[in-house]
Amino acid sequence: MPNTVLYHNPRCSKSRQAVAFLEQNNVQFEIHEYLKNPLTIDQLEQVFNALKNNHALIDAHAMIRKKETEYKQANLSNESTDGQVLTAIAKYPKLLERPILLVENNAAIGRPLENIEALVGD
Repeated sequence: MPNTVLYHNPRCSKSRQAVAFLEQNNVQFEIHEYLKNPLTIDQLEQVFNALKNNHALIDAHAMIRKKETEYKQANLSNESTDGQVLTAIAKYPKLLERPILLVENNAAIGRPLENIEALVGD
């Protein structure tokens, strides 16, 4: 079975839906609660690269929750570089969009949940 990790926030309904979907479909996966155990820059780069592998035109802005107050605290904007975005997520883990499913070298953001369904269906 491939190395499969769900970056999960148990308070998020979409994230809970992803867990339920994976369990119902007998997908073996590890849960990483990123608010309790924030991702390092290296881990964020791995997730970012895996997202790019699965989506041809993605940039780091797709990984971020722009409506969080931490977005302004991090001085981010639409012009921020991928590196600046990843650094901000490392500093403010709440900024990470959720859920994200990582399956080896591919990943999908579970908004909508169909993105995760497509990833595990391949």
